Amino acid sequence: MEFRPRFHLAIPVDDLESARQFYGDMLSCPEGRSSEEWVDFDFYGHQLVVHLDRHNQSVEARNLVDGHQVPVRHFGLLLDWAEWERLGEKLKQRQYKFLIEPTVRFKGRAGEQGTFFVQDPSGNALEFKSFKNEKQIFAKG
Repeated sequence: MEFRPRFHLAIPVDDLESARQFYGDMLSCPEGRSSEEWVDFDFYGHQLVVHLDRHNQSVEARNLVDGHQVPVRHFGLLLDWAEWERLGEKLKQRQYKFLIEPTVRFKGRAGEQGTFFVQDPSGNALEFKSFKNEKQIFAKG
């Protein structure tokens, strides 16, 4: 099997149990190693580590992107279209609050994509997006 680079991202959370519920249960990310102060998750093949920070303060800065106020500080995944739709539906069925509801951004233009934003229980913003044409991931508009 060919090596594929993966990212490692560590983020602050103010409660490990709510992080386990969100990442483990809601997003179906398997848990790896852990301690009383941090937990590793398999975030779709990438290593996401949540570190306990009881004084975590989320950043509220936002920028306008195609008519939506997008949180400046965020991370996420590019999923295939079916997985993106499935995750969006799962969150809707569980009545999870979206920062930005599932929508198609840049319709009819280069880089057209499905996107939605949610926050984890500690206020970290996540974006999940998909391109019907992967060749347009880095397309200029």
